[in-house]
Amino acid sequence: MANFEVITQSTVNVAITSSISSFSVEKRYPKNLTIGELKGKLELVTGANASSMILEVYNKEKEFVCALTNDNSLLGSFPIDDGMRIHVNDNQLKKGEFEDVSKVTKFELSQEDYSKRSDSVKAFLERNRLGKYNEDEVKKKAEELQAKEAEEEKVANSLKIDQRCEVAVPGQARRRGIIKFIGNTSFKPGWWIGIHYDEPVGKNDGGVEGTRYFTCPAKYGAFVKPAHVCMGDFPELFDEEMDEM
Repeated sequence: MANFEVITQSTVNVAITSSISSFSVEKRYPKNLTIGELKGKLELVTGANASSMILEVYNKEKEFVCALTNDNSLLGSFPIDDGMRIHVNDNQLKKGEFEDVSKVTKFELSQEDYSKRSDSVKAFLERNRLGKYNEDEVKKKAEELQAKEAEEEKVANSLKIDQRCEVAVPGQARRRGIIKFIGNTSFKPGWWIGIHYDEPVGKNDGGVEGTRYFTCPAKYGAFVKPAHVCMGDFPELFDEEMDEM
């Protein structure tokens, strides 16, 4: 009579669920693992106690197959295959116990206590006079910003509504149009110049974020900083190209 040898894979892929969590994870375990060793690994996965957990095996149809009893037995000695599920029961813990963050003790420190600490970021910045704790640097930046705003206002006031202009933004092709707005806006601080371009090379129709500053067709309007606008008798670029033909 011929001898037959049944060879099975040395590992098994299973889903892990538990009575204390709503989460499911996929794990692979060697079949020569004892049930006691498996419980130790499942303790890290589920948070259940190895000493009090009860393991149940379910097939793909969610039908109960067997219980993994006897800590000295090998996992491979039970009828468990790939795709099955090991459910961990632990009656000593409640479901969701490790998911409720309201039970976690939070570390809180008052502003007064934080200011007294010598190892805080605030203390480091103060000692080294960095950032907002460097009065000279803060004053210098404020003066630079004030000077920039004054220059921006000066340039803006030199421009006039309904005058032709050329816009030269670094990194972009020159564009021409008509000045339609000069002033401050609600979408960004500082002075802005609203342009009605000759061609649909803009970003809007003269309105931004629900506020209308001027009116033009869609894609013909844009807002640029005063420094990029040069007012003058600039004909439309299309007309210049026609003259060169």
